[in-house]
Amino acid sequence: QVQLVESGGGSVQAGGSLRLSCAASGYTGIDYCMGWFRQAPGKDRERVAVIYRLDGTTYYADSVKGRFTISQENAKSTVYLQMNSLKPEDSAIYYCAARIGHCVNYVDLYSPWGQGTQVTVSS
Repeated sequence: QVQLVESGGGSVQAGGSLRLSCAASGYTGIDYCMGWFRQAPGKDRERVAVIYRLDGTTYYADSVKGRFTISQENAKSTVYLQMNSLKPEDSAIYYCAARIGHCVNYVDLYSPWGQGTQVTVSS
């Protein structure tokens, strides 16, 4: 059974940085996509940044390009999200999720999901 365990998150002032980590267990091989999604109150869950673990291809939401960086550490089956220049609008619950095969846009095609971690950015 695949499991995702998240860590990181917290509260920071605008302009600050945070790093999220997500460790996967239960996968055989690395032909899967893994990354970060977020959901703010009253809004739909959106894809923030994902990485196709087989070749390292990354995808970012336009709103975070140039500020967030997703990376992976293969030995630990872990994906990181470095978030810099944080803005109040980045405040949300951040979820780690994965899917077998290539990365796709549709949030509903990702499974499993982590438990979520709160990120709060104050102005």
